[in-house]
Amino acid sequence: MIQRVLSGRYELEEKIGSGGMAEVYKAHDRLLARPVAIKILHEAYRSDVEFIERFHREAKSAARLSHPNIVSIYDVGVAGNDHYIVMEYVQSSTLKKKILDEGPLDILTAVSIAKDIANGLTHAHANNIVHCDIKPHNILMTEDNHAKITDFGIARAVTESTLTYGGSVIGSVHYFSPEQARGGAITPKSDVYSLGIVLYEMLTNKLPFTGDNPVTIAMKHIEEEPISPSRYRPQIPPMLEAIVCRAMSKSPEIRPSSFELVQELSNVEAALSVTVKSDPDATQVLPRAEIPSRRAVRQGLGAQVAAQEEKIPEPAVEQKPFYKSKIFVMMMALVLMLGFGVGIFAAFGKVLNTEETVTVPEVKGKQLALARQILEDNKLRVNVAETYDANVPAGQVVSQDPDVGKTVKSDRLVTIYVSKGGEALDMPDLAGLAKSAAIERLQKLGLNLGSVYEKDSPSEPGTVLSHDPTTGTRINRGQTIDLVVSRGEPERKVEEVKVTKKVTNVPNVENASLSVAEDGIEGRGLHVGSISYEDSNQAEGTVIAQYPSPDAEVELGSSVDLVVARRPEPVHEPEPQSSSEPTYNEPSQQETPIQDVPSREDDQEKER
Repeated sequence: MIQRVLSGRYELEEKIGSGGMAEVYKAHDRLLARPVAIKILHEAYRSDVEFIERFHREAKSAARLSHPNIVSIYDVGVAGNDHYIVMEYVQSSTLKKKILDEGPLDILTAVSIAKDIANGLTHAHANNIVHCDIKPHNILMTEDNHAKITDFGIARAVTESTLTYGGSVIGSVHYFSPEQARGGAITPKSDVYSLGIVLYEMLTNKLPFTGDNPVTIAMKHIEEEPISPSRYRPQIPPMLEAIVCRAMSKSPEIRPSSFELVQELSNVEAALSVTVKSDPDATQVLPRAEIPSRRAVRQGLGAQVAAQEEKIPEPAVEQKPFYKSKIFVMMMALVLMLGFGVGIFAAFGKVLNTEETVTVPEVKGKQLALARQILEDNKLRVNVAETYDANVPAGQVVSQDPDVGKTVKSDRLVTIYVSKGGEALDMPDLAGLAKSAAIERLQKLGLNLGSVYEKDSPSEPGTVLSHDPTTGTRINRGQTIDLVVSRGEPERKVEEVKVTKKVTNVPNVENASLSVAEDGIEGRGLHVGSISYEDSNQAEGTVIAQYPSPDAEVELGSSVDLVVARRPEPVHEPEPQSSSEPTYNEPSQQETPIQDVPSREDDQEKER
C-alpha cells in the first residue's frame, strides 16, 4: 500500500501503469469521495521550465472538455516537486491490449470504436484542442466496449515543447502524421491521420509502416504509401478501405475532418448492420423432426387394440419407385429442355447485346484505393501496374489504359499505372556511349529522355558528349535527362570567302541549363553573347530567355544573348519580439559578375 497523499487530498492507493512521460496511480479523492487516476510526471521533466508551463496551460485547457468518449480531467497541480494531473478513473484495459489479445478485430467492432474516437476528436477540435498523439495505447476501452481518449493536454504539451529528450524521440513514430515527422505545423487533420492508422491496425493487426529505427519509419510516413488493408484481409468492404486510405493521405487537404469521418463511419456501420441482420425469408436448416413409429401410435391406442392389430398382418402392397415412373421421366426431360433453352438464350443474349457499354471514368491523380473503387463501381475490372514518376506522389495513379472517355463493354479490364514516387539514385556517367545505348540505359533506370542537342566534335557522330544533370548528381527515378551528342567534325572547305552569306536558325535553349545552352549554341556555329541574370521561380541556372528568339534566321558566327534564372533574394522581415522561436533565413545568393564574357567585337577582332 502506498502511503502518500498529494496536496492533502489525493491518497495514492496503487500504481497501475507507467509510460515515457509519467507514472499512473489509482487514488482516492478524499474531498469528493471518489476514485481517480493520477499521472505524475517523471523527474526528467522538472528541469524544463518551458515544458512545465506549457503542460499546465494545455492540461487546464483540456479540462474544459466534457464528452463521453474523452477521459475527463479534474485537476492539475503541484505537490512539492511532483507535477500531476488528476483524471477520471476508468477500470478497463487499453485498445492496444484488446488488439493484441483478439488479433484483427471484428469489422463492425473496429468501425464502432473508430467512430467513438472520431466523436471525441470532433468535440476536442471544436474547442481548438489537438491531441497530437492518438494511438491505441491512449484509448481506454470500457466494459461495454466503448472507447475513451486519454492524455489530452499532456501529448500536446510534449509535442509543442520539444521533439527529443536525451536523444530519444518523444511520441509514437508509428502513428505520426507526415507533417509531424517533418516537424511542420500540426492541425486537427494530424489527429485524423493517426486515427486512420489506428483503424488500419484494428482491421489488419498490422502497422502500415515499420522499420529498424524511428528515422526510417518517419521517412516512410513522408514518402511511402501503405499496403492496402484488403491485401491482408479481403473481407474489408471497399467503402471502408477507401475511408482508411483517405484518412491516411499524405496531404491534409485530402483527409476528412473528424466530423466528416464520423458521418462516413456511421454510413459504413449502418451498411454492415443491415448485412448482419438475419433475414426471416432466408433458407434455414431446421432440426430433424422425429416421426413416431407405427408401433408407438398403436401403443397410444391401448395395449389391447395394439395386441389385436399385431395378429392382423398388413397387406403387402408392392409400390413402384417414383424415379422409375413415367411422370418422373417426363418431368426430368422437361427440366433439361428448359435449362438448355435458358442457357442458349443467355449465351446468345450476351454475345448479341451491344447496349452493355460504359464510359471509362478518369482516375488519374487519385489514390489507388479510390481509383479502384471508382472503376469497379462502373462495372470495370482493374489491373494495377507500378511505375516510377518523380512528378506524381507515390500511391497516386499516373495514367490509365484505356484512357478517360473511351466507351468500352462492361467488365473490360482497365490497367492503372500507380506511381512509386521518385526513387533516389546517383546520375550515371553516359559520356562516351552511343545515343541509342544511353537512351536504353535511361529507360532501364526509370529515367526519361529530355532534349537532345548536337555539337561539333571529333568524336563519332551520335556519341554522348555530356548530359544534364551531370554524373554523380542525386536524382529521382522518373526525372528528365537532357543529352548533348556529337555531330562529328565540321567539313572544312578551301574556299573560305564566299559570295553568299551562310545563315542558320537559332536553336531553342530556353529551360535548358547554361552549360547545355552554350553547347547547343556553339553547335550551330554561333557564339554566346552577353549573359544576364534575373530573379525567377524557375530552377536556378536555367535559361529563361534568349535573344534572338528561337528559330530566328541569323548569320553564322552571330551571337546569342541569354537571360539566366537566379533565386530571388529573401525579404527580411523584422522578427516579432514576442515570439520565442528562432527564425531561419536562407543565405542570399550573390549575383554572378558578368565581366569575363567576350563581346561580339572581340570575337570579330580575333577572327581577323
